[in-house]
Amino acid sequence: MAKFRKKPVVIEAWHLTFNSECSTAPGWMTDALLHWPEMNSANFLPDGNEISLQPRIEIKTLEGTMNALPGDWIIKGIHDELYPCKPDIFELTYEPVD
Repeated sequence: MAKFRKKPVVIEAWHLTFNSECSTAPGWMTDALLHWPEMNSANFLPDGNEISLQPRIEIKTLEGTMNALPGDWIIKGIHDELYPCKPDIFELTYEPVD
């Protein structure tokens, strides 16, 4: 069986954190957002009980709408497609470019 190596490709990426604000995101990211929710880690039910919700943003991808959680990277691919990437996978796959 033949073996192949992935060609080196330079991508753009933006790191989503709990402190991320829409104003810090690149234009390609804000254009893709379905909405920019408040990045709160807890919400309250009408009876006052706290429920913990994982903050997230929803982005349009070629495969449909996907959730990106704090810590994830949002990658802009070579055809301007967007997709979220978990931080451990991002670290194994990508390295900074000067």
